[in-house]
Amino acid sequence: MSPTVCLLAMLRAVFVERRQLLLENLALRQQVAVRRRGVKRARLEDRDRISWIGMRRLLTNWQQALLIVKPETVLRWHRKGWRYWWSRKPKPHQPGRPPISFKLIHLIRRMSMENATWGAPRIRDELALLGHEVAASTVARYMVKARHLKRGQAWMTFIRNHLHRTVVCDFFTVPTLAFKTLYVFVVLRRGRRRILHVGVTANPTADWAARQLVEALPGNGDMPTFLVRDRDSIYGHVFQRQARLLDRCEMVTQYQSLWQNAYCERVIGTLRRECTDHVLSMSERHLTAILREYVRYYNGDRPHQGLDGDAPDGRAVESEHEGDVIGVRVLGGLHHRYTRAAA
Repeated sequence: MSPTVCLLAMLRAVFVERRQLLLENLALRQQVAVRRRGVKRARLEDRDRISWIGMRRLLTNWQQALLIVKPETVLRWHRKGWRYWWSRKPKPHQPGRPPISFKLIHLIRRMSMENATWGAPRIRDELALLGHEVAASTVARYMVKARHLKRGQAWMTFIRNHLHRTVVCDFFTVPTLAFKTLYVFVVLRRGRRRILHVGVTANPTADWAARQLVEALPGNGDMPTFLVRDRDSIYGHVFQRQARLLDRCEMVTQYQSLWQNAYCERVIGTLRRECTDHVLSMSERHLTAILREYVRYYNGDRPHQGLDGDAPDGRAVESEHEGDVIGVRVLGGLHHRYTRAAA
């Protein structure tokens, strides 16, 4: 070392504050300790980075005392630490929806697991009837498995204008365990989407269909005026004569126009997806008992999106303070009716 450099170092030691010298000595010792950890390259740890971030604030000429890394690296460490600090800092007024309780999350998961055919809008309506106001997107987030419901077809103008005075009817088939075919006759009232009647037979005839119509429409003044049906040959002269005796005006759909009887097609799809596709029918009596149990659940308990989440027969909204939520099994547990237990 030249005499000039030695002289400058002595002058610097005389005039520089003792605090700065101690900090500079500490910085050099820290770098020596880092050097001793590795053979070829210094191994830096988080505590080393934190110490140099603090040294940058305390030591005036920290760039001159820094030997193992560049000053830009220390500045990058500081910016990264600043971002981490603010990301971990609690925000008292976060925008968005308020969080829901763990108990409600558990109830959403329970409903989605116990009812395989239910989607987020269906669970949301069921929760609304139990006193919980929650969005369908929140329900979908906490469901065990998300499902998407298909949209229905367009509404027919005539039925929309005569909504509460119209009934629709149609047939669908159900295979049995013995590889036979059973025919189910469904009568639906369009006003409240209420299923008026279901009948099961292995040999459908016009006489049998006329008797089912009498059971579905007893003939009182409150019953609808218009009857919508397709052009199936089973609706023969006997069926038409019975409809006239009941003072019902028949509205026959066009050929190959299922959309003109879309409401009955929709309820038949519901009966298939939520009932007959999940059971094995043994006989007419067995299938009739299954369908009647489901119809009681459909009319009295099942929320309907077309009725703003209400059931066809009407269902009162229960307060969340009335008691715990209990589930009543329907069709052996295929569906559940949820209600509040009395405190």
